[in-house]
Amino acid sequence: MAVLENVGGAFQLTEPFTEEKVRSLKVGDMVEISGMLLTGRDAVHKWLSDGNEPPKAEVNLQNSIIYHCGPVMMKKGKNWIATAAGPTTSIREEPYQAKIIERFGLKAVIGKGGMGEKTREACQKFGCVYLHAVGGAAQVLAERIKSVEGVYGLDTFGSPEAIWKLKVERFPVVVTIDAHGNSLHKVVEAESAEKLKSVVEKIGK
Repeated sequence: MAVLENVGGAFQLTEPFTEEKVRSLKVGDMVEISGMLLTGRDAVHKWLSDGNEPPKAEVNLQNSIIYHCGPVMMKKGKNWIATAAGPTTSIREEPYQAKIIERFGLKAVIGKGGMGEKTREACQKFGCVYLHAVGGAAQVLAERIKSVEGVYGLDTFGSPEAIWKLKVERFPVVVTIDAHGNSLHKVVEAESAEKLKSVVEKIGK
């Protein structure tokens, strides 16, 4: 029996997010996430890397998914509504990500543009995947957010950098670093380097 249900070509990753579910995924898989995502950008990643941690009653990072995103939020009455929630460039978090994956047992990281070797190694060792969200589709992705369940660090970090708790339904992503040591970004980088070498050699002749 398959670990994850496949609906319309996309694997359904739902809570609880477990290592067994994550390790069943491979590079290139289409995935739809249903459950809680926690946003985190530069300020939060550095803060966590420095040894800080929000109260578990407010934000529980254990076995969670972090989304590299600074959502655009609007207050309606007592509730927050996400009007845009596109991914930000992930490589900025490379100095911190591996340590955070290990410390909190993250099961997935979502962003755009890929991440480096330290993150790839941490994903393989600790059972985590890097998931690529479509850039330029901030409003479309926001439609998959069914509710904003809370926010931590709004006064400290400001709205874009705070940890927002987003309940999503069938949030679309693609696996580009899996938990088996495979990285689409590494493959593309190697192929690009080989093509560049070929061009340089031709110019030199």
